[in-house]
Amino acid sequence: MSITETFDPDSHAIINPAQLVNKVPNFPEITVAVINKKYIKLLLEDHHATELPAAESGFNLPIYYYTHKGKSFAFACLTPCGPCAAGDLEELIAIGANKVLFFGCAGALDRSIAPGQIIIPTEAYRDEGVSYHYIPNSDYATVKTASTLAHIFDQIGVSYLMAKTWTTDAFYRETIGNMKKRKADGCAVVEQECASLMAVGQFREKEIYQFLYAADCLDGEAWDSRILRCTPDETRRQMLNIALDAAVLLS
Repeated sequence: MSITETFDPDSHAIINPAQLVNKVPNFPEITVAVINKKYIKLLLEDHHATELPAAESGFNLPIYYYTHKGKSFAFACLTPCGPCAAGDLEELIAIGANKVLFFGCAGALDRSIAPGQIIIPTEAYRDEGVSYHYIPNSDYATVKTASTLAHIFDQIGVSYLMAKTWTTDAFYRETIGNMKKRKADGCAVVEQECASLMAVGQFREKEIYQFLYAADCLDGEAWDSRILRCTPDETRRQMLNIALDAAVLLS
């Protein structure tokens, strides 16, 4: 049986996240999530945030409570890559998260996309394994929340590009041939989590939002790291503030 045929809606899972983490009373409705721990440092510098004790949630990664513009939220740092981030998302939902806004960097597949350009993914090419266990077989996972996030960005004055993304587990096998195929199919960026996260959200019937910003560039014979390994704190702080402001309008 092909991996693309592994979606099994007719039988229950043997292991469930609620067996590993605890439901937290009064957990905030909305969680902002990242995979880069440097955002925790910025959050703590700029906002009064308190850490949720791991013993209370059973979650092995940092979760913080913070208030922004008079509303309360959670902030979580997930593990990079689709399988790990999807597992973390499952546990966040079991803890009590209802809406999750995820953001992070991506590689541009078009050199005209400038470093720091914000992209709202509309569909994610499923070049990973997790999504096939959560939603029926298809080439792309639809990002059902994209238009809502775009409307919010319009309200807060954020410039963005709406486009498909290429989600892959094999970042050292992003070959020139596959890059050209995905670019020709309309993918503007490549990353590791989108298809997996959207599939989990659809299966669990939770609202998962995502935006990306271009960091490196894969459009060519040689990789251009651009700002991937040296992203200024100013850029990260800008992305964090966009996420926090967007979360207010999601509530």
